[in-house]
Amino acid sequence: MRYYPKPAENLDLREINRAIEEAFAEHGRDNVQMPPKNYVFFKKGDFRTMPGYIPSLDIAGVKVVNVHPENREKDLPTVMAVIVIINPETGYPEAVLNGTKLTDLRTAAAGAVAAKYLSPSKKVSIGVFGSGRQAQTQVAATALELEVDEIRVWSRNQVHAEALCKQFPDYECHPAAPEEICECELIITATPSRVPIVESEWISKGTHINAIGADAPGKEELDPAILNRATVVVDDPRQAVHSGEINVPIEKGLFSEGAIAGTLGEYVLGRKKRRTPDEITVFDSTGLAIQDLAISKIAMEKGEWIGLEFL
Repeated sequence: MRYYPKPAENLDLREINRAIEEAFAEHGRDNVQMPPKNYVFFKKGDFRTMPGYIPSLDIAGVKVVNVHPENREKDLPTVMAVIVIINPETGYPEAVLNGTKLTDLRTAAAGAVAAKYLSPSKKVSIGVFGSGRQAQTQVAATALELEVDEIRVWSRNQVHAEALCKQFPDYECHPAAPEEICECELIITATPSRVPIVESEWISKGTHINAIGADAPGKEELDPAILNRATVVVDDPRQAVHSGEINVPIEKGLFSEGAIAGTLGEYVLGRKKRRTPDEITVFDSTGLAIQDLAISKIAMEKGEWIGLEFL
């Protein structure tokens, strides 16, 4: 059995984008096993278990991951994770990976893949709601797929917004008001909000939104009216219905599962495409176990490991 304490130090983000893109393609082909994630809730957060199997990569396993939004006040990551890799033939636990940074990177790659297939053009301005680690990695991954001419950042803390911009010195990047964020062609929402922070009246025709932050029941970042104006693409319908951006609107009767336009895997495979330049599109990202497995495969090939006695 192998333990990978720091498997993400030398990973190439472009390679991760391609691996996650292929994982979505396999999902679109129905070539994976992946039950919806399960949640255990605490007063200040939750943890989830996420099992999966990708036969084409001969990799299976489960991730245990928490989300505690107040952790930044304690100098702890909001999201921390452990990934256990299981041998598909024997069930032997082959490896345990520190999945915290891997989770950031694979989530960012999903947003980048969505932007590649759903953005109105290949040259975009990016508007970001949020200033944490996920906001940073989302921009970095997306910049590898599209030409970025400007980055605007909104955060409840102006200092955090300015700090995020300092991570991208090669781009024109500056803090902005929410309405100014929504003037961008590509909008990324990466907050833990449980109330809408993006109003429908701010969203113009031709906008693409990567809705990243709503990844558990009760979370939402977008005015439900946006969803009813948009083509809504999900990573996985079963998860999105109970824990994605659409979960609260569905519960309130403001959106229906039948209004989902398709999965990202279908767009990657070319079965569905963005229809018109004026189309508003939303990618509802909940985070899939197959993303964790795909990036774990890369990390295990490149990362340093410590042997652990198991038997």
